[in-house]
Amino acid sequence: MKKLNRSWFGSLPLFIFLALAGAFMILPILFTVNNAFKPLDEFFIFPPQIFVRNPTTDNFTDLILLLRDSWVPFTRYLFNTFFITVCGIIGHTLFASAAAYPLAKHRFRGKQTLFTIVVLALMFTPHVTRIPNYMIMSELGWIDTYWSLVIPAFALPLGLYLMKQFMESLPDSIMESAKIDGASEYRIYWSIIMPNVKPAVFTLIILQFIQLWGNDGYGFIYSEDLKPLPFALAQIGLGGFVRQGAQAAALFLLMVVPVTLFIFMQSRIIETMATSGMKD
Repeated sequence: MKKLNRSWFGSLPLFIFLALAGAFMILPILFTVNNAFKPLDEFFIFPPQIFVRNPTTDNFTDLILLLRDSWVPFTRYLFNTFFITVCGIIGHTLFASAAAYPLAKHRFRGKQTLFTIVVLALMFTPHVTRIPNYMIMSELGWIDTYWSLVIPAFALPLGLYLMKQFMESLPDSIMESAKIDGASEYRIYWSIIMPNVKPAVFTLIILQFIQLWGNDGYGFIYSEDLKPLPFALAQIGLGGFVRQGAQAAALFLLMVVPVTLFIFMQSRIIETMATSGMKD
């Protein structure tokens, strides 16, 4: 008698479960996309409908008109967001990789204690650290400046954790060979370690981009010409029911950029998640 393939028989339920979980997780994206093209009357249908019946682009037209009439130009909001995002990504990548290198490839007293602190810091949400961040930024005189959002982004523990775990998977032989050739620690870090941790770097970029791109700067920035784009788009919904369509279009535009970035970098992110934690 032909025996059943246990691998196939066991993988089928897993595949069905993952397919159902994936379909459930994509519902918010489908809902956001369809809302952006719904006419105003479809927003108040009960029960709510996920898919649009009569697609229209009027929501985007209304959004453009609202942003055109704003006191601060739309390009200023866009520049603020890009400046905060780019500076935060660059700073976090450099700080996280520089701190992860000695934790991963050197032995020194207190190393395990420092890494334990990093792991514990992963359990604190941004809401918990918001008040300490505000107090520090206030003491430094950086409230109502770009740096009140950029500087705290440098010290996020998740990036340090990922970089440290990924660097540990690199063989020590490449470092030993570089030292024999006379390379300094800085040269090893910049010319050998960093090129080999590109998947982890791309993962940090997408994680930081998602967080900073959606940061509205509430409580830290008060000047209108310094506020980021999410703040300006969030104000659209305060105009009542007539602006529901424009707000849906704004949410769609905010979502498109990080989703597109993730699509282009997903292979690198998956590689990082699969490699992190492995050791020779």
